[in-house]
Amino acid sequence: MSGRIELPSGQVTFMFTDIEGSTRLARMLGEAYRSVLNAHRTVLRSVFKDFDGVELLTEGDSFFVAFSNADAALAACVEAQRRLSAHDWPRHDAVPLVRMGLHTGRAVPIGQEYASAEVHRAARVSAAAHGGQVLCSEATALAVTATYAALSGGSTAAAATLATVDLVDLGAFRLRGFDDDERLFQVIAPGLEREFPRPRTGQAPRHNLPAEHSPFVGRRAEAAELAELISRNRLVTVVGPGGSGKTRLTSAVGEQLLSAYPGGVWTIDAATAAQGLPVALAAALGLRPEPGRPMIDTVVEHCAERRMLVIVQTCDAAPALTATLAHRLLSRCRRLDVLATGRAPLALPGETVWRIPPLAPADAFALLRDRAAAAQGGRPGDGDQQLARLAARLEGSPLAIQLAAARLRLLPAEQLARRLDDPLGALDNDAAGDGRHASLANNLAWSYRTLGGRAAGLLRRLAVFAGPVDLSTVEWCDPGALGALSELADKSLVEVAPGPSYRMSDQVRAYALRQLAAVGDEPESRASHLTWALHALDRAAVDADDQVRTVSLTELGPLVPEWQAALRWAAASGDVPAGLRLAAALEPWWREHDDARREGRELLAVLYRHLSATEDRIPAADLARAYLVHAGLADERAERERFLARAESEAGGAGDPALLVRVRAVRLTLSSDDPDAESECRQVIAEAERSGVPNAAFPAVLTLAELLWRREALTEAAELLGAARHLEAARPEDRGRRTVDWLLGMVALRRGDLVAAHDHLVVALRSRLRHGFRGAAADAVAAIAVRCASGGDPATATVLFGGAEAACGARRTESFGAFWSARQSSLREFLGDAAFDEAYADGAGLGFDRIVAMALAVEHPDLENGAVRFAQIIR
Repeated sequence: MSGRIELPSGQVTFMFTDIEGSTRLARMLGEAYRSVLNAHRTVLRSVFKDFDGVELLTEGDSFFVAFSNADAALAACVEAQRRLSAHDWPRHDAVPLVRMGLHTGRAVPIGQEYASAEVHRAARVSAAAHGGQVLCSEATALAVTATYAALSGGSTAAAATLATVDLVDLGAFRLRGFDDDERLFQVIAPGLEREFPRPRTGQAPRHNLPAEHSPFVGRRAEAAELAELISRNRLVTVVGPGGSGKTRLTSAVGEQLLSAYPGGVWTIDAATAAQGLPVALAAALGLRPEPGRPMIDTVVEHCAERRMLVIVQTCDAAPALTATLAHRLLSRCRRLDVLATGRAPLALPGETVWRIPPLAPADAFALLRDRAAAAQGGRPGDGDQQLARLAARLEGSPLAIQLAAARLRLLPAEQLARRLDDPLGALDNDAAGDGRHASLANNLAWSYRTLGGRAAGLLRRLAVFAGPVDLSTVEWCDPGALGALSELADKSLVEVAPGPSYRMSDQVRAYALRQLAAVGDEPESRASHLTWALHALDRAAVDADDQVRTVSLTELGPLVPEWQAALRWAAASGDVPAGLRLAAALEPWWREHDDARREGRELLAVLYRHLSATEDRIPAADLARAYLVHAGLADERAERERFLARAESEAGGAGDPALLVRVRAVRLTLSSDDPDAESECRQVIAEAERSGVPNAAFPAVLTLAELLWRREALTEAAELLGAARHLEAARPEDRGRRTVDWLLGMVALRRGDLVAAHDHLVVALRSRLRHGFRGAAADAVAAIAVRCASGGDPATATVLFGGAEAACGARRTESFGAFWSARQSSLREFLGDAAFDEAYADGAGLGFDRIVAMALAVEHPDLENGAVRFAQIIR
């Protein structure tokens, strides 16, 4: 610059520019850099001339220019960026990226320079910009706004350019050397790049963690465990199904760890990193591309010695690229840690895989209550009890809880919970968006699309199983499927549980069943499952020595859902023989669980309708057993009598004396209020003896013993029961209930022999509890309550009665129901209404497990009050 020039005075707009990454560009181009630098100068100087800018200083790759008005300065910046982009540079990777900054303030030149703080402020605004970006101060923005109206009607170059310009407020920043904050604005115009990192000011951010829209609920234990893992491991991958809360949890943990990482905590998402992960991370860190250099190298150089945490979300969106980035960062940046999230591990050396658990029940309830209140305008809506029951059905899935909360605007919690057998149908909206978190189906499709063909097929075939399966069952579905199973587990579609066993969530199962139906393989898979269920039934019936097992609902419990699912298919497809076998196996479970009785009757009725169409002739004995099962499930006397009559008719035609005796014995059990029941019991017992099948009459023996107890023929009842022990021991279906001990305990209670009563009732209770007969165990608890009342402990007796009644098992027959009621009336009279009601309510609220423990903890009568028998033993 030569000669004397006239500098603007008064309200002056200062412009500073320089080339970002000029040193690297010069090193890359060598001697050719001179031509690039000169071309850059030529382009800018032509713009300054066109917009009346006064060049004050040129040094290296930078310019200092003054303008008499702000609109011309801003228009010059826009035009300069456009001409730089349009210039024919010698190499595509040698385009100089020029940052530009503007500030307007009062300044008076002294000679050929300005001695004003406004110049320094303009320089700091420019220094905050990135290559290709134009920033201006608030003063410049206000000046442009004030003058644009006057210019817009004219024909100046500035007016034409400003017609397409917008200013975006980036916020307030502290510029180096200044004590006040400066609002910075980005100039937006056609032909200019729009996306840049945060301005490069002295107060650089320490993280880019998102500001959440809603409070983070629960997960305290998980957050603490994850933070501890990160403190000891450089690469931790949080793995879990979609919608399990991985992103939210890791963001919360990142906030907790800010003080441990002076270099900051930075998060990127592989699902939204359209230009690549290194570019996304660079943007988060405030870095820009450097000429001729891969972005990953720029990132690695920046992070090399910084103590920082990088959180990479949704790694399964680009698993190979994510693994490459993590490996590069960890290899080259020795103080940097990586926390990743995804549905599968990264499979890198040194990786610690942490599987996110479902929300704990208390956390699931708290989250549902919080989100439900938000969805319903802050109103509480359903009560806590209803919300807790709904939360328990949502499998601890935050996504399902969010969707359920929204659905509560339409349905009460109790109704929604009943619909969750099909979670996709209950929670998804047909008009949901395409995002993976817009619906359960979208979320699961995200994982399903990544599966190999064999793994997808295995997932569909496993979906017909109602519960967890073991490896042998998996191989039943697909021999040699270990690799496919591993893929499903890695991608969080199957959970590996202790055992090991392999579990599919209700949501995954519902989705997989839809896919199974879509490909047309459901009939084949259901038929295979039915075959498996019958095979499992055969295995469950005998032990390792081929001895018939004692029927135990505890042991059969895991198989019950499978048998029920198989029976539903047998009923739907008309496989009557298989259906009747399964119904016989399920009978003890149905009778123990009142809520399952109706479905049992309905499934049997469907099987009956297929009888005329089935190709296999159903043996009369099988039909007799089915009718007998149906009679035991009937709620109404007329229905019970009808099926008992059918059972007896079929058993008579079967030519099986043991079956006929059994049917008649069970008929007496279900009709024990008949005036002739006692004599009929004796006839059935005698008939069984004559036919050589005394075991078959065992139900009649029990009925007779109860009738004798009812009319207080206690000696005969005790003798009958004592002789029946071997009958019970020979019957696997009855051994676990220990009904002989139960009735002997009831006889002892009537006799006032508390020692014998205690011994027999505790034996019965322990056996019933061990084998899962909850209703029968509740009867035993009620009997122990009578023993406590007779032993002088009315308070404990009342508490036990309350717990037994709450378990819905203590009024199983008319005779015992009347007995319990009479004893409770006596307790009420002794304690008074208020004390009785309080103790009774305490028992009802304890829960069944605690009430059973309390019953078993009742002291033996020999230990109470210095009993004579106990004292004799001591001496």
